[in-house]
Amino acid sequence: MHDDSIKSEYHIVKIEKTTAPEGMPGENWYLYVIQKGNISSSIMDCKKTGTLASVTKHAKEQAETLNFRNVKGGRR
Repeated sequence: MHDDSIKSEYHIVKIEKTTAPEGMPGENWYLYVIQKGNISSSIMDCKKTGTLASVTKHAKEQAETLNFRNVKGGRR
């Protein structure tokens, strides 16, 4: 059975240490990137402060929320 829905799921592409956004204090910032399937035009770059573990958890929750919205909205 071939499941095209897997190709359209949001997933974390990377999480890496980065600089603070302009005007924001602190040094413990991470960049996380979420992408829908393999679609290069469907990428979100986000910055968040915290530990690697807390940012990773947050990024996973964001991807899960986006996937849930896709299913709930009937877009799959």
